[in-house]
Amino acid sequence: MLKTTNYKVYSQFLENLAKRLTKFYYLKLNKSFKVSNKLKGKGYDPVTSADKAFEKFIIKEIKKRFPNHQIIGEEFGHKKSKSDFSWVIDPIDGTRSFVIGNPTWSNLISLNYKGNPVVGLANFPILKKFYFNTSDKTSYVSDNGKKRKLKVNKKKKFSNIKLSAGFNGNLTLNKQAKIPEILKKMQFPCADALSYSHFAEGKLDVVLQCANKIWDIHPLIPIIKAAGGIISTWTNDDPIKAGNIICSSNKTIHNKLLNILKRVAK
Repeated sequence: MLKTTNYKVYSQFLENLAKRLTKFYYLKLNKSFKVSNKLKGKGYDPVTSADKAFEKFIIKEIKKRFPNHQIIGEEFGHKKSKSDFSWVIDPIDGTRSFVIGNPTWSNLISLNYKGNPVVGLANFPILKKFYFNTSDKTSYVSDNGKKRKLKVNKKKKFSNIKLSAGFNGNLTLNKQAKIPEILKKMQFPCADALSYSHFAEGKLDVVLQCANKIWDIHPLIPIIKAAGGIISTWTNDDPIKAGNIICSSNKTIHNKLLNILKRVAK
């Protein structure tokens, strides 16, 4: 567990970094960019020159302030040290959205202590908003400079949940046919990390996503938990393992959905 004073140091660092990242985007990256495909013929996983520029900027800021900490970045890999602290970075979560001009992409950063995400940031430069937690009980959205506390909608009943899901090509049609109760409720668009952020705000009650990498989900775990949300894998494992992720606003809904997902989660 982190001490309260430590939470303050790291959450303030991330709050300032969010503002600097947005300024950096508008000063340096809001222009044409190069796109390459990491999978080259085996599928489509785009990376842009902006992904790399953002990650370099974030690494530089972290190293200035916390030179001994480990850093795990999507683009530049793992810089190891003996520190118990590691930063996990997704410079642009939602690169496909970034490529087509959809504003739902974000910069995701988490600080992990002994492998567990303790402080997270989801920064949306185009939307002029960012999400972060200041303790294990409190998280906020800063929207155009105005801060609001995040709280999931705990009293929601399963019958009228707002559910957002993105299978990202990882759930076959045969498997989807086994979970009709979920398909019927998929009436809200899934938009990268913004869906998880909207869940923490209480705008959505459930988010389901397939094939999350650690940098897709670690930064969101502390924000979601501090807002009162429940988050796990589809097999009810620790979400730090990444993969297929579900978050729900209360245990009744979570358990009901996990029971349905058993049919496809093996």
